[in-house]
Parts: sequence; C-alpha cells; structure tokens
Amino acid sequence: MAPTLNPSAMATGLSGHSDHPETNVLRLRPLGIDTYQEPVIYMSADCPICRSEGWEALTRLQVALGDRVIVATLNVVTGDLLAPDEASLSDAAWRLLGAAPGDDVVVSSMPPLESLSAVRAKVYGHALSAPALTAIVRDVAAGRYAAIELAAFVTACAGDRLDEAETIALTRAMIDVGDRLDWPRAPVVDKHSVGGLPGNRTTMLVVPIVASCGLLMPKTSSRAITSPAGTADAMETVAPVDLSLDAMRRVVEQEGGCIVWGGAVRLSPADDAIIRVERPLDLDSEGQLVASVLSKKAAAGSTHVVIDIPVGPTAKVRSAETARRLGDRLVRVGAAVGLVVDIMPGDGTQPIGRGIGPALEARDVLAVLRNDAEAPADLRARALVLAGRVLELGGRVPEGEGLALARRHLERGGAWRKFVAICEAQGGLREPPRAAYTREIVATRSGRVDAIDNRRLARAAKLAGAPRSPAAGLVLHAPTGRHVSIGQPVFTLHAESPGELAYAALYVEANPDIVAIGADEAQP
Repeated sequence: MAPTLNPSAMATGLSGHSDHPETNVLRLRPLGIDTYQEPVIYMSADCPICRSEGWEALTRLQVALGDRVIVATLNVVTGDLLAPDEASLSDAAWRLLGAAPGDDVVVSSMPPLESLSAVRAKVYGHALSAPALTAIVRDVAAGRYAAIELAAFVTACAGDRLDEAETIALTRAMIDVGDRLDWPRAPVVDKHSVGGLPGNRTTMLVVPIVASCGLLMPKTSSRAITSPAGTADAMETVAPVDLSLDAMRRVVEQEGGCIVWGGAVRLSPADDAIIRVERPLDLDSEGQLVASVLSKKAAAGSTHVVIDIPVGPTAKVRSAETARRLGDRLVRVGAAVGLVVDIMPGDGTQPIGRGIGPALEARDVLAVLRNDAEAPADLRARALVLAGRVLELGGRVPEGEGLALARRHLERGGAWRKFVAICEAQGGLREPPRAAYTREIVATRSGRVDAIDNRRLARAAKLAGAPRSPAAGLVLHAPTGRHVSIGQPVFTLHAESPGELAYAALYVEANPDIVAIGADEAQP
C-alpha cells in the first residue's frame, strides 16, 4: 500500500550546483544563535570579502556548501567574536545547509529577485497572473524572500484582495512547489479546522476513528501559529511527529493513518514560510487561508476533505455569512485542484474540551479515546460528528450512517487501539507531561457564565507558556450556561515556571471578563 513520491520539478533553493567565485570562502564557527526559522549569516566587520563586495547588514546573500545553497540575511559582527576569515550561521541556517563547525562555505550576492515586481504591482491593486504567482511561490519556497518582502506579499493579499482566479492559481503554485504524495488506493480522506477556537483537538480523535474503520487518512498537521497549541504540538506530547516522508509512508502503510507535523515533510513549503510572517502580523487573508489549507491537502495526496469552520463572535470566523462565503470558496477552489470538499460549520462561541495548551489538550483526547466517564462531552460529540461525515464523504457508509459507525468504533475500543498503534508506529506512546505550577482563577460573583472570550482566554494560556512549554496552558471548569458561586474555580492556569504563572495571572486580573458571569437576580 506504499505511496509514491512525486518530487516537484521546481527548484527548492536548498540544493544545486553553485558557480560562486572560490575566493569568497569563509570558515564556519558556531555561535549558537536562535533566530527561530530565519536563516542568518554572521560576518566580521573586518571581513575582507564583506568590505570588498560592499555588503552591509541585512544584505541577502547566497551561501553554498558543496551542492547545497541557501539564502541568508547578513548580520555584521563587531568585536572579536569572529575572525575576518570566519562566518557563523543562525541555528536555522546550520540545519538547512547541513553544515558542521569548520566547514568552508562560499558566499556571493543574491541575483535580482524578479518576482518582487509582481508583488509591488499587487500592492498597487493589480491582479496577479498565474505565472506571476508561480514565480513568487517558487522564490518564497527557495528562501529568496526576506521577511520584509514576505510581509509585503502577505499584506498585499490580506483581507479579500485575492479573487477566486488568483486563489486557484496560488493554490496550484503552492502544490507544485515542494513534494507531493500519491497513494495506491482511493479515496484518501482528510479533515481540517480553520482554527480560532481554543481546544478543539478533534483531529487526534477523528484520525484513529476513521483509520479503524478502514479508510486511508495520512494526516499532516500544523504547529501553533497564533494559538496556544496546534495539533502537531498536542500530538507531540504523546508521540513523535517530526517524521520524514519515508517514515510517514511506513506508518500509513502499516496503520492506515498518521498524525505528523507537516513542516517536517516539505508538503507546500511556501506556505510554511508565509505562515511565519502571518503570525507576527496577525493578518487574515481569505484567499491565502484557502490556498494554505487546500495546497497541503492536495500535496499529501488527499482526495476528499471535511473542513470544520467554528463560528462565533471571538472565533476566527465570526458570522454565519462569513462562514458561508469561505465555505463556498473552499469548495470551488478545491474542485479546481481535484479535491472533493465538504464544509461543516460549528459552534465557535466557546472552547471545545477543557484543556488549552499541548499537554492539556492531549489529556482531553486520551480521556475521550479511553471512554473515561469524566471525558469532555463536547469534544467527544464534535469529533464523532466530524468523523462520521468523513466516513460518509469517503464512501465507507451511506449518508446518515457515519455517526453511528464512528460511535461504535469509539465506544468499543477500536479507535483507542488504532491510536495506540499509530503512536507506536510513529515512535512510541507516552503520557503527556504535567505542569509544576498551577493557580485557580475563581469567580468573584455568583451567577451564570454568559460568554467566554476565546481570544483572551487563549492569550492567558500563551502567557502561561503554551505552546513553547508543552505542559503549560489552562483548564476551563465553567463553560457557558453553567452556574458558579463566589470563590468557585472558573479555570486553572498551568505553567512550568513561577514567573510565567505570575505573568499569566496578572493578565487575567487585568481582564476579569474573559469569562463573563451574569449576576444572580438576588445580587445588587
């Protein structure tokens, strides 16, 4: 049942022969600098190459080691950290180049970035043609765009500035640049949530339910962008997710499904670069969202996809009309790239599940899979609905019968056994970690919980350390509609250090209406 891999004909920018002049050679020295995922090269202010070429800080350079080439941003170092004939790299650049201390690298100026003219045209309101989008995406995937240039592209496309034709062209370009999987049997099903809702870790339930029913579900998931946890973050607390394509293939061949980090397998790599810029900008683009979701589904070899769209005043999608418009575009663009897409709007007024943060969300998932009596009922119910629809869309059962089949496989233990098997195939099942520090946030008045601000609740979990600290986040005790008394816990903060716990608590104290409680009639 092993799939075949269709590598793209497009250049990735991470390999290929370089004709750089051999005089521009520097020896690498490690400095241990973390720039997240931004490739940076460090050179001495006294470096003769830097001086003779006229390079200044923030110049974009090509760095070659053997047949591997990356593009990195120059930072100039004063003092004696580096000798004139030495260079260093950020941690991300070391990894991309496959370099080791003492290696000699060849540095040269980056050729002009021709596709940037199309970005400038888009800034001024012109439509992007399919060839222009292909050129942009190729350069983005190759790492030729600096963060500021990527920010210009993201901003030019923000909101509704990409029409449907541009969205289709962008989706196709993102599929073509990078690897693509083909599987020997169909259908190949998938499920995705557009996000914006804390918790909602349904993917880790849907995959084992669907795979236990005999459908193929090779799931690639993302890490957190603006949330306290992504599916890959939560899954990583119970099993390895940083798998190669060969390892992913082996797991799916053996178990019929997987839950792995998409960033490790280079499916739609341009999307990963764009997401890194969207995170600090906090900009939403409907067209880029559609292209992001569908390009990764098509690249993973999916044929049928169910998309969960939570709708609520503090969710990513805030109205039924916005959900309808987004859903329609997802369906039409999906059809244009060969995907059958089904849309399922859902309740986005409050978190789904109790835990918010990688390990806490994973604990909710394990409770549901093990059929624990105290498992979150809302998470269980939503996962069953989504799994049932995937089973129907994939032709496993007639329409209307998917929910019952999904429920049987969960209640009788088939989903739990399949989840354990997938985890073992990915490297071994483990229990999620627990935070060393907790603090209860209690109700300051009696009454019914009227509303929950998803965005600020997620912010509190992030300030507590999620997702960087896997055990950090919070546990919600009082969903909307529940009556609470003065002093009763509303949620509990979890942190791995006392400083982060105190920082999150200060934010909560400054935002007392994160969980809005209506007054009892007897109270003034």
